[in-house]
Amino acid sequence: MTDAPAARRGIPGATVARLPVYLRALAGLAATGVDTVSSEELAEAAGVRSAKLRKDLSYLGSYGVRGVGYDVVRLREEIARELGLQYDWSVAIIGMGNLGHALAAYSGFATRGFRVTWLVDEDPNLVGSRIAGLTVIDMDALATQPPAGLIGVIATPPTAAQSVADRLVEMGVHSILNFAPCVLAVPDGVEVRKVDLATELQILAFHEQHARAELGPLADLAAVEVADARQEATS
Repeated sequence: MTDAPAARRGIPGATVARLPVYLRALAGLAATGVDTVSSEELAEAAGVRSAKLRKDLSYLGSYGVRGVGYDVVRLREEIARELGLQYDWSVAIIGMGNLGHALAAYSGFATRGFRVTWLVDEDPNLVGSRIAGLTVIDMDALATQPPAGLIGVIATPPTAAQSVADRLVEMGVHSILNFAPCVLAVPDGVEVRKVDLATELQILAFHEQHARAELGPLADLAAVEVADARQEATS
């Protein structure tokens, strides 16, 4: 592989979104003792076309070796470096409802280079309590600790999300992951990634509905057969 630093400028957003997928696939390959991988094999593991994978990696200056493929360890390091995972990223989770509790207990953050440092809530009944080994603080307390390289995770109800985002921006936070089902208004230079589980389920429902429509009578026949089988099993 060769590195071309100039190629790292202007990486398309769609390519950036796929880099973590490639990183996860490479981690899985490394865990099974694979040292080198072809673009076809890596593309299959990542669920993309090999031509797209090669184009994505070319933005990093990584082209592999003809007849050999990509060095798994080196490519992992290259992608991790491009994603900024060589730095120590701290995470503040704001909103300690059910979702906030689940995120605080999620071990996957630490294994991917992110450290949950602060848990935040404005409920006086929660402030001072311990969750997942951390003490819950309020936004004022977070503001007294200038967060260098902090990523804010908003897990509040939608009615509170914008005010939380405003406070984070005031603190100098430039990266926000928003789980609240609403659109946030932030100034230029602040990156917001939205995670809407309900929307994803609705998209899946759309595809499921159309798949059933294409099956037509076959789907109805299968439903009848399942119903008959259940009736026989209970009779």
